[in-house]
Amino acid sequence: FVTGLAENMEYVLTPAVIVFFIGSYLGAIMGTPDWFQPIWWLLGYIVFVGLNIAGVETSFRFTVFITLVALGILVVFWVSAFPLFDWNRMLLNIGLGPDGSLVELPEGGGPWLPLGVPGILYALPFAIWFYLAIEQLPLAAEEAHQPARDLPKGLVLGILTLIVCAFLTLFLNSGIAPGAFKIGTSGEPLLDGFRTIFGEGAGAKILGLVAVAGLVASFHAIIFAYGRNIYSLSRAGYFPKWLSVTHGTRRTPHVALVTGAALGYLVLIVLYVAGQGDLVGATVLNMAVFGAVIAYFMQTLSFILLRKNKPGLERPYRSMLGLPGAWAALVISAVTLVVLFFNDTYRPAVIWCALWFLAGLVYFGVYARFRMVRSPEEEFAISGRHTESAT
Repeated sequence: FVTGLAENMEYVLTPAVIVFFIGSYLGAIMGTPDWFQPIWWLLGYIVFVGLNIAGVETSFRFTVFITLVALGILVVFWVSAFPLFDWNRMLLNIGLGPDGSLVELPEGGGPWLPLGVPGILYALPFAIWFYLAIEQLPLAAEEAHQPARDLPKGLVLGILTLIVCAFLTLFLNSGIAPGAFKIGTSGEPLLDGFRTIFGEGAGAKILGLVAVAGLVASFHAIIFAYGRNIYSLSRAGYFPKWLSVTHGTRRTPHVALVTGAALGYLVLIVLYVAGQGDLVGATVLNMAVFGAVIAYFMQTLSFILLRKNKPGLERPYRSMLGLPGAWAALVISAVTLVVLFFNDTYRPAVIWCALWFLAGLVYFGVYARFRMVRSPEEEFAISGRHTESAT
């Protein structure tokens, strides 16, 4: 339950972050006023929750298509940005002012780590954001023809793709005008990069509009993830049973999908009304990472315990990094969880997340644990233990 609740927070809040930036991009491209942002968010949820309700096959086909489009746009960006890349003047244009705040250095030449080691720690949640929700892939196990073969392959290729895309996009986009200082506070950083390359004309806007495909791909896929997460936890009794009702003809978890969207949208609206403005996206990002690092800590701890206590358990895939990789992930997750409470800007929202998480634990302790049913996943785990003990 601890892992499932943490993942639920991650998966519900991550689409909220993404749809915020979708709204930022579309607002900049279409020239809509700031007050129109909540409408962009609402439209995003309506379209892609609807697509997920329509059916798994339709949803996955769209995901593959939009992901390939997004990767193609990134390749265009990398090739176009490389000749304009300026390591010293643009990438290292951040320094410290007399009062200790970050300032822009017009001629560059700033330090590699302007905030030192604390800067690394503050950046951890945003670094994790590049890879957030890659672990959602096993939620599609019931739709895979050969999950033991296909899921490990998909996870490894997905992580390798993210590593390449994250490093190339981060360094190239920060190393061209307007530079790392302004990109660090931009609501539409890739669009700013396209403006530098192609100017302010229609070409940059068209490419920026297509670049939204990357956000759409993630948004659409993680909506699927929170739908399955809520459905599975509800089906097993961890969450209220009415959340596992499926559509009469489509057989998709439409109640879970709509509920997750409503919660994510509500969080955005509350922060928007509270006057967070441009900080809404980063604030919800830190809230999503709060749930993610708890889930990662629990998952890696489970991995370590299974390796120790069940060495003979059948494993279709064995991690190349093994226990050292698991311990590294566990430590990074724990450190990031602590760091989230040290950033003054985002601490209040993270504290609210912690209170919500504690409320969930209380709900489980006093109510849900007395109404559990064995889910298919738990049946599989138990059968695996029986198989191991028999052999």
